Amino acid sequence: MARRFDLLIFDWDGTLSDSTGIIVRTLRAACRDFGLPEPSGEQARYVIGLELSQALRHLFPDLPDERLPPLVARYRQRYLTDDEDVRPFAGIPELIGELHASGYRLAVATGKHRKGLERALARSGLGAYFSSSRCVDECPSKPHPRMIEELMGEFSTPAERTLMIGDTTHDVRMAINAGVAALAVAYGAHPRAELVRLAPLACVDDVARLALWLKRNA
Repeated sequence: MARRFDLLIFDWDGTLSDSTGIIVRTLRAACRDFGLPEPSGEQARYVIGLELSQALRHLFPDLPDERLPPLVARYRQRYLTDDEDVRPFAGIPELIGELHASGYRLAVATGKHRKGLERALARSGLGAYFSSSRCVDECPSKPHPRMIEELMGEFSTPAERTLMIGDTTHDVRMAINAGVAALAVAYGAHPRAELVRLAPLACVDDVARLALWLKRNA
C-alpha cells in the first residue's frame, strides 16, 4: 500500500506517556495547597495539553494575577517529585521503533516545556527516534497551529503528508487549525465522544489499535 503520510507528529502526555493520572493528581494537590477549590478529575483532564498558566487560568478565571506564578511553581515542584514513575504506555516503545525503522519522520508537539520534554525523552529511551519537537515555551499553546506549522516547515513536508496524533481535543483542533489530518486516541485525557465530535480520521481505543491503524492507513 502506498504511504499516505511522511511526517507523524505525536502529542506526549496521554498519547505516548502514561502520565494523565499523575498530572491530574498533581494539579488537584497544588490547588489544595493554595486553598483553591479542587478541580474534578474531568476538569483537570480537560486542561491537559495546554500551557500550564493557561490551564490554571481556565480553571480559575478570577484568580488574582499575583497568585498565578506561585501556583505554577507549586505544581511543578510537586510534579517533579513523582514524574520518575511515569512510563510510556505498554507497546509504545515498540511502535515508535517500528515507525522509525520504516522511514517515517517522527516528531513531538507537546504542552510540556523544553526541559520537561528532554527529561521525559531521556527517561523513556525514545529520544533517539524523534527527529524534532516543539514545546509550549517555544510556540503558542495548543490549539494554535504554530507547532505543527514549524515542524512541517523544518522538514519541508506539506500538510497533506502530515498526521497529528493526540489524546485531547486541543490536539485535534491544532491539527484542524494547521490544515492537517488528525488521529485521536481515546486512552488518554479526553473522552472518546468529545474527540469523535471533531471528526478526526479515526479514534482508536488502545495502543494495539493505534499500531494497527497506522500500519493499514498511514
